[in-house]
Order: sequence, then C-alpha cells, then structure tokens
Amino acid sequence: MGYHTRMLRRPRIGIPMRIDYPSERFYLSRHYSEAVAAAGGAPVHISLIPYAEYIDAVVDGVDAILLPGSDSDVDPLRYGQQPHPALGSVHTIKDETDLLVINAAERKQIPLLAICFGMQVLNVSRGGTLIQDIRSQLPDAIKHEQGAPRDRPSHSVKVAAGSKLNEIIKTEDLAVNSHHHQAIETLGADLVATAWSSDRVIEAFEDPRPDSFVIGVQWHPEMGWQNDLFSQRLFNSFVAHARETVDDLSAMRV
Repeated sequence: MGYHTRMLRRPRIGIPMRIDYPSERFYLSRHYSEAVAAAGGAPVHISLIPYAEYIDAVVDGVDAILLPGSDSDVDPLRYGQQPHPALGSVHTIKDETDLLVINAAERKQIPLLAICFGMQVLNVSRGGTLIQDIRSQLPDAIKHEQGAPRDRPSHSVKVAAGSKLNEIIKTEDLAVNSHHHQAIETLGADLVATAWSSDRVIEAFEDPRPDSFVIGVQWHPEMGWQNDLFSQRLFNSFVAHARETVDDLSAMRV
C-alpha cells in the first residue's frame, strides 16, 4: 500500500502531539502520520498548547481529528474518581489540549478517530468513566499489555454485527495488538460499544448517529498501516470521510 497522489487537495488530519517532560519536547510516533498519509490524508501535528483560541484556529483549518495513544493516563479527577494506586503518570497539558481539540472538532462536526488513550479521553469528554488499572480491578482479565514486538496481534476481539466498525473492516472476528492498562468503564453520551475482548473489556465504541463518524478503538491500527488489511480499511474510511468534509466546503463556496 503506497502513498496516493490526487489532483484534489488531500484532507488535513489534525493529530495532537504528546510530551516528553524530561526533555521538554513535543513528539508523536511516526506510525500515525504515515498511516494517514498512506490513506490519502495530510497529517497536521497539533502542539500541546491548551489555549482555546489556538486550538479553535488549528481545528478550523483541518478536516478531521485523529486522537493518538499516550504513555500517560487521563486524570481520574476529570471523571469523578480518586487516583488508584496503579494509576500511571498524568500529563495535565495533554489532557487539557485533547479535550479542547475534541470540543472544537465536535462543534465543527468533523470525523474523529480515537486510538487507545485517545479513545479513553474521548469517552471522558462525553461524561464516561475509566477502569484505572485492568490488572488489579479486573483480576480475571486477559493480558492487555503485550510488550514487544508492539505490532504483533496478541488477542482477539469480537466486533458487533451491523456496527459502523463492522461495515468498515468487514469482519466480526479480529486479532489486535494490545498496549493499555486502563479501559472503558461506563460509556459517555451518544457512544455505544462495538467490540469486546474475551474478558468483556470494551475494545471499540462509536457514535451511532447516522451523520457522525466518531469511532474509538483500544488497539493500535496505525502500526498495521503497511500490511494489515483491517487497519488499512479503517484509515481509508476515516480519510474518505474527511475528504467529504473538503467536498462539502468546496460545494458551499460554489
């Protein structure tokens, strides 16, 4: 699967970056941008500057939002819980920026694909809650932190028939990689679960409203952009919906 060339403008996909506090650097795994570019989009990196005016200006210039994973956890105070002893690091600047990005994207009603931590912070933004540590809070759960190699499918998920995700990837049985110690507890507003692991941990959700493309997955499809058919189908669909945003704006200008 190679990089597409198009006469029309590639849809711009905004991706919030992450922060390495020891070096004071913003960063982003290469796979997110590569997956977007391979699907025909143009990745636009969003700095972690939690100022509403800045975020609104950036989101105004993009056609969709990709919320990536992170090595930190959402602050549990944001969903009304006290910190569990196994809670990981909390990066306030990232939580605040991601929440501003989500709010701006939803006001603009543009497509939104959320991955791992991105799925979790999206759920919190809509009033949902999280399991803060799977291993201690769900003792019968399977292993959800597989380690290296990170792209290896390590467990299976069951995808709900008839869901948007099912229609996109065209399967109800999927093997995925797994790199999370937290999970969805209660779903936020206008979200429905669409995939589960064998221990009933929610592995995907979506906004079921027909005019909405809002999908969250707990695994990392960006790692499979070169060789995994299901990852490619998901990114291709996401960028295709972003292209519809471009086409709609172009039609408005005619």
